[in-house]
Amino acid sequence: MREELLAIIEKNSRIDLKELAVILGVEEIDVVNELAALEKEGIICGYHTLINWEKTSIEKVSALIEVRVTPQRGQGFDNIAERIYKYPEVDDVYLISGGYDLLVSLEGKSLKEVSQFVSDKLSTLDSVLSTATHFVLKKYKDHGTILSKKNEDEREKITP
Repeated sequence: MREELLAIIEKNSRIDLKELAVILGVEEIDVVNELAALEKEGIICGYHTLINWEKTSIEKVSALIEVRVTPQRGQGFDNIAERIYKYPEVDDVYLISGGYDLLVSLEGKSLKEVSQFVSDKLSTLDSVLSTATHFVLKKYKDHGTILSKKNEDEREKITP
């Protein structure tokens, strides 16, 4: 039940508990207890709403920043990653393979604001060797949800 429950709520965290119980073939109290256990174990870390900001009047700029760092002896990348994710501007920090060590995602009100964060805060950290900033121009799919659907041809098909 646990794996199926997680798969369902990952796609729709607002699903009604009764509906979830029916889908899983269990009692509603079992779903409630399992969710509480998953939260207590730290498996469920939070519930989020996915917003397509392009459809609002709110200006936002998203960026992905590759960061090359010097790992600290005995600590690896954990300490520098923690210093980075504690900044309120930072949304995500990932340890990655390849030419860079960390991938940092963040949002700001403007290109200038994001660039200033990178130059004033991120690049000045002792362990940071270099950064490469990539601004997100358009999101097509986010967290498994398609944000930009292709326009279907609405013209009527005429056959001879």
